[in-house]
Amino acid sequence: MEPSTIRRHIANVCKAFGFSNIEGEHYSYREELVDLFAQHRSELVHPQLVGQGKSAIEFPGSPLTLKSPLYVERPPIEKQCLQEIRKPGGLVRIRAPQHMGKTSLLHRILAGANEMNFATVRLNLRQAEAAVLTDLDTFLRWFCINLIRKLNLSVQIEDYWDSDRFGSLVSCTTSFQFCLLEQLHQNLVLGLDEVDWLFEFPQIAQGFFALLRSWHEEANNLQVWQRLRLVVAHSTEVYLPLNLNQSPFNVGLPIRLSELTIDQIQQLAKHYGWNGSAAAIQQIVAMVGGHPYLLQLAFYHLQQGMTLEELLRTAPTQAGIYRDHLRRHWQVLQNYLELQIALDRVIANEPQGTSLDPILAYRLESSGLARLDGNQVRLSCELYRRYFSDRS
Repeated sequence: MEPSTIRRHIANVCKAFGFSNIEGEHYSYREELVDLFAQHRSELVHPQLVGQGKSAIEFPGSPLTLKSPLYVERPPIEKQCLQEIRKPGGLVRIRAPQHMGKTSLLHRILAGANEMNFATVRLNLRQAEAAVLTDLDTFLRWFCINLIRKLNLSVQIEDYWDSDRFGSLVSCTTSFQFCLLEQLHQNLVLGLDEVDWLFEFPQIAQGFFALLRSWHEEANNLQVWQRLRLVVAHSTEVYLPLNLNQSPFNVGLPIRLSELTIDQIQQLAKHYGWNGSAAAIQQIVAMVGGHPYLLQLAFYHLQQGMTLEELLRTAPTQAGIYRDHLRRHWQVLQNYLELQIALDRVIANEPQGTSLDPILAYRLESSGLARLDGNQVRLSCELYRRYFSDRS
């Protein structure tokens, strides 16, 4: 049998069992199929494959697939997001520090939109390279062409793009309407991930964000623009000087992903197959707080056989499970002296907190190292205090 035929059969089996990727995902569901058949039709599974499925918990760090048992719902957030994208011209704004679950939530919103028979497309703006970010016109062309390709549309934006006569913003709007919305004949949910990457390029960000706001408002005027629903994910507060009437960050449904609750943390521990006591979980929370990624790393290693005593003792050291995570933060600070000085100031003023320059405060919050409590900046967790105190 030809490999292409085998792949087609496997794809059909995956589809039959509900294993499918949303637009932008490229996950293999081979392990899920192995587990499923091993449980119900073991005679169809090669003996060498038994026990090699998803029962081996995946290492934390990547966005969770739609079928992942490790995803912890945060009601009523998921329901609220789906209700918002049902609305003509709906807009959802997801804000949370790094590794808090923004992309995993975005995947689930797009999957829910697919079930409503909406077209969906996700674009990670961090994929925009330096050559794309030289000027607004180049970036907007890249933006439109990317979406057209992801949606498999056979149209050319050159037929509608005339920045010399009409400007880049009008050209982009015209191209988006006629090359995407008019071609699809159905509602389109556009998920924009890592939007704060553009904050580093204000000459592009200001025009692009004003464009998103104008598209959102066009739903009040033109029926075709009612088909567009936006989901915007970013890591920090917007510190660009945007005109309030031209910003997409003060309209729509705001979603703030906070730390997991104790109940959610206990649920996550069970998902990892670790049956620690409530007291043991409290010890972990005392070290890393309710940060999903840090908790996932802890439960993964505990499930693999590491003792709680060893995990906590070595956590803030180069021998601990967080060494790579902490080293990455340290490298960023080494390259950004102002941010390092700001973090040292936060550490010196724990637990009361301190005030910082807004941009430095937002950068620390975006990284997950600190949290904002009004005008006060405080460390996110004990892990960071111990690790960075030894390096200040």
